[in-house]
Amino acid sequence: MSINLGILFLRVLFGSSIAAHGAQKLFGLFGGYGIKGTGGFFESMGFRPGTTLAALAGLSEFGGGALLILGLFTPLGAAAVMSTMIVAMVSVHLANGFFAMSNGIEVPFLYAAAAFALALTGAGAFSLDAMFAVKFVTDPYVVIGVLVLAIVGAAVLLATRRHPQQQATST
Repeated sequence: MSINLGILFLRVLFGSSIAAHGAQKLFGLFGGYGIKGTGGFFESMGFRPGTTLAALAGLSEFGGGALLILGLFTPLGAAAVMSTMIVAMVSVHLANGFFAMSNGIEVPFLYAAAAFALALTGAGAFSLDAMFAVKFVTDPYVVIGVLVLAIVGAAVLLATRRHPQQQATST
């Protein structure tokens, strides 16, 4: 029982945090910039089309967080979060080192690690997956498959990113 309670606690707290993170992108809540503002930021980092990718990132975080809170299709929600955090780590934070105080990868790394762990453990007994006996999502092949797809999806997005061309300076 204590393991299931721990997983529930983790799912709800982590899922709420990541869903709020997505709400910043989608709706401009909690001091966020909404799709248009986030899209402009994405464009400045070479992600095009910025608003479309901002909406997808927001949906991955908000939807993934909601699925984790509910414990519904848990590996899918976790994979969506993990994929978005991999992109954030590499594109925004990696150049700044590890720790959050220097805008390093620490926070998205911890989000990705929590998502990965929840994908592996499943939602536990206090979840909609358990209530509705959604067993296929806990099949190891499904879990590994969605995690691999999350990593590949992040890598493809990062590979298609356009790096802003440096301005030519005349002397």
